Amino acid sequence: MPITRALIAAGGRATRLRPITHTINKHLIPIANKPMIFHAIEKLAEAGINDIVVSTNPGDSELPKFIGDGSRWGIKITCIEQQGGALGVAHVVKNAESYFKNDSFLFFLGDNIVLGSLKPLVEKFDREDLDACFVFAKVKDPERFGVPEIVNGKLLRIIEKPEHPMTDFAQTGIYLYSAKIFDALKTLKPSARGELEIAEANTAMIENGCKVGWVETEGWWKDTGKPEDLLEANQLIMGSFRFEDNRNGATIGQRVVIQGKIQIGHSTVLDENVLVRGPVIIGDNCTIKNSYIGPYTSIGNDVEIYNTEIENSIVFEAADINAGTRIVDSIIGYNATITPAHATLPLGHKLIIGDHTVVEI
Repeated sequence: MPITRALIAAGGRATRLRPITHTINKHLIPIANKPMIFHAIEKLAEAGINDIVVSTNPGDSELPKFIGDGSRWGIKITCIEQQGGALGVAHVVKNAESYFKNDSFLFFLGDNIVLGSLKPLVEKFDREDLDACFVFAKVKDPERFGVPEIVNGKLLRIIEKPEHPMTDFAQTGIYLYSAKIFDALKTLKPSARGELEIAEANTAMIENGCKVGWVETEGWWKDTGKPEDLLEANQLIMGSFRFEDNRNGATIGQRVVIQGKIQIGHSTVLDENVLVRGPVIIGDNCTIKNSYIGPYTSIGNDVEIYNTEIENSIVFEAADINAGTRIVDSIIGYNATITPAHATLPLGHKLIIGDHTVVEI
């Protein structure tokens, strides 16, 4: 039978995305003005998945409340906590065993963004009666991922974060499993970093004689582990975005120039010498005056922007930007305020900077 169930990993610490993730779950970071995990859910639903289990950090009440029961997508969603905390990707699967029992399922890392459809992968798993199927992609830094060893087209093993990768292939965060994955997990031991490694579980399935297949991704895939990855994901999603009903009754002043693909939210005002050059997404209830909004910028709801040029950036909800300068390649958090240095006395740059902040002045 075709796979109709899925597990999404939506926990972890996301240390490389601090300080953003000090106050927001990584999987709720907006990509093209939509929480990251919503992109994953939509891809799964499109592939025929109608029952999803979402694994969250212990005590996380924000993410389950935000996702809901799945009714907005016409599917069922159940959130479970990863007991014991973040103990590795394979531990996420092991923790969910009672929810899947004898069912096959698709395991998806919620911080991965894919453009292509997952349906051909689901169909391959069913057609070839596989116990596991993995998706690999060519990357510049395979040492960050699980790297496969493939000889004459046969997958022999997967090595987690090798110091000297034998190929430029990396395992993406998309896995299809039969219930035999739980047998492989029973003998798994924590690695040197104290985690249960999914690469070792996958290798165990191969060594145990399970029927394992693999494909090279035909579409675009991105792991959003670093800030620059978020910006690149934002670019790719916006580049493929269908811009329909793109004005939504927004107030557009006479001195406003709009070029390219634009989506503007309800009750938004663009006035006084504004140039918007798409692709750009602007949320609801925003005010933009005397500013330039450049390509690949997504702006959340309730944002005010004055006297600023901004390009290739992600702006969270309720930000207030009056920079008097140009902002590029930036991620601006919820309710953030940016003002020009000369607006207050004494002159100079006033900085309130948290851990892991990056500032260029």
